[in-house]
Amino acid sequence: MGISAGTAVILGVVAILIFGPKKLPELGKAMGSTLREFKHATKGLADDDEPNKVSETKKIEDK
Repeated sequence: MGISAGTAVILGVVAILIFGPKKLPELGKAMGSTLREFKHATKGLADDDEPNKVSETKKIEDK
């Protein structure tokens, strides 16, 4: 269930009409940097959770 080629073309034309051809590269760059920052932040959160799970498991096993 993805976006078909026709839908992608229509979305592209609408984006050009709304933002203009000069603004689209800037918007794409901003979206990419935002996505990278989000992935970096969520990766940090996932990494922070794992040591806590290990320490909690050890505490339960030690009892």
